Amino acid sequence: MKLEKILDKLGSLEKNSFIKVIDNIISKKPKNSKEIDVILSSSDKGLKSVDNRNINKVFALISDEFQEHIKSEFQEINTQLDVLIDIIIRDGNCIMKQDWFSRLYDNEIKNLKGKIKVLNTDFDNDKSELSETRKRDYRIYKFCLHTAYYNDEENNREAKVSSDELSIILTLSKQLGLSQEEIKLINYSILPIKKVDIQEVIKGLKNIGIIFYSNKESTIYVADEMVRLLRKTRKKEIATKYYRRTLKLLREPIINQISKDHNIDRKLSYSEKIEGIIKEGVSYTDLLFSGIYKTGSTLTEKKKTLNELCEKGLDINNLKGSTLDEKINSLIEYFENIERDEKVGISLDGFEKLLSELNITLPKLNKQIKEQFELQDEFVLKADFLLDYNIKPRDILDLIIKEDRTKFIKDNGIKQRGDDILNILEHYKDVENLYLENYENVAYRNLNLLKENGITIKESELGLKFEELTSIIFKGIGFNVDDKFKNQLNTKKDMMDILLNLGNQEIIIVECKTSKERGYNKFSAVSRQLKSYQNLALKNDLRIVKILLIAPEFSDDFVTDCEMDTEMNLSLITASTLSNISEAFKNSKYTEFPHVLFRDIIINEERILKAISK
Repeated sequence: MKLEKILDKLGSLEKNSFIKVIDNIISKKPKNSKEIDVILSSSDKGLKSVDNRNINKVFALISDEFQEHIKSEFQEINTQLDVLIDIIIRDGNCIMKQDWFSRLYDNEIKNLKGKIKVLNTDFDNDKSELSETRKRDYRIYKFCLHTAYYNDEENNREAKVSSDELSIILTLSKQLGLSQEEIKLINYSILPIKKVDIQEVIKGLKNIGIIFYSNKESTIYVADEMVRLLRKTRKKEIATKYYRRTLKLLREPIINQISKDHNIDRKLSYSEKIEGIIKEGVSYTDLLFSGIYKTGSTLTEKKKTLNELCEKGLDINNLKGSTLDEKINSLIEYFENIERDEKVGISLDGFEKLLSELNITLPKLNKQIKEQFELQDEFVLKADFLLDYNIKPRDILDLIIKEDRTKFIKDNGIKQRGDDILNILEHYKDVENLYLENYENVAYRNLNLLKENGITIKESELGLKFEELTSIIFKGIGFNVDDKFKNQLNTKKDMMDILLNLGNQEIIIVECKTSKERGYNKFSAVSRQLKSYQNLALKNDLRIVKILLIAPEFSDDFVTDCEMDTEMNLSLITASTLSNISEAFKNSKYTEFPHVLFRDIIINEERILKAISK
């Protein structure tokens, strides 16, 4: 769930710890302090009185400093922060009831103790599968950490790892190629882990500012933005679902080699070994840099293998970068962009239909998804529910074995030639709703994002498509989009985009403008155009209630010019504002949008949303 949505759900007391942490960071003058000052300038009482959207903006501006704040907490080696973060960053754990979190925490401690016992046995067992080289790596790390922690006691000080010692220990673990899980096991073999009362655990996480806790609902919330930040802190470059997607493209001999390197039982099934690699916290970067190639592969062969993996397996053409490092970073960036994007690749209605039909063909899927993502609800195959956990259609389809996918495709008349998953997504696309969900991307003429979200369109068609979608939105909020009357009025010279007929000779004129550039800034040209439409309407004895201009955004100069114009009753609406008004209208009491709310120069979205939600 996005940070802003969580903030909207909670009261001021429940947000207080998070706000305190941000206020503390702001007081230390972070690198983006000027931008933060602009956001806070309208508030006399600081961050507490700023709306949730602007709190979200401030958090984005101090995310680097927030990450440093979390890293500093790791200096206290007995905080169990690594264990707790590893629980809350798993796919599906961003919303948890307290009792569910308590159960996951108990299981984690129990599993950790069991693994430490096995590791200690392997240290002393000559017949264990651990190679002598790996045992040596473990011993080096263990003895160095032991010295870093206990050397304070020799000087009559409290035992802890200093920030300097921690940076050396982290460098050592990276050079030895240790996974996060291996590091965790060795850490807690030196300092035995103890179970802490769950209320104390929640209080600690809340005070650090990384979770929100609703007392009323006994529910923990971790924002999507925070999950990404915590993942970086734990050196987990991408979400588990994308890691799994990559691993499933590798042949079993490669999976076996990775398993051997990280002490994972090779007798497990292919899928179980993949899950084992993920749980071990093996670095994605390290894996792509050296772990997925045949022994003795040259740098050129590695780049070729990675390109093929992306093009044939992940459907990513022309991976950016010339060096292997650059290509790996491009792939990580690609997955980060997909995760940040709120669009789901198919429409929301299409997602709902897909889940419904999956449940009919594969009745065991609900249980599988529930267990895979550690979800508490009994029935989880619901689009809105899954999207709150940032689980999208592709993430569901990735978990279905090929035999079950084939059965589903045959049962539902889906195209069988080509890639199964892409064929299923295409089948449930629901083009009109998909376009509406990408309304802002059409406004910005963003062909790349449209393509990533499953839309193929020529750039020359975007202007007309934006006009068409705007008409659909106005119809959806109860207006009479009167094309017949518009065509009667239009001349070869003057052709208005949309006419809203209010009856009694009253109309609203709507003009639609797309723009790649940030900040629409062509007032002189558009004002001449709109004034000619105004004259056309007045000649036909029509009363113009309002002229609306829809564009992706407007520059400050454009807004100023609009304010200075005395000849037109013109209001400006951004594409995102119109889209959000449309969504809010669906849950309002109105059957027709009250057009009197279109009274600002630049339409105030927050005011309108509050007005129609009453």
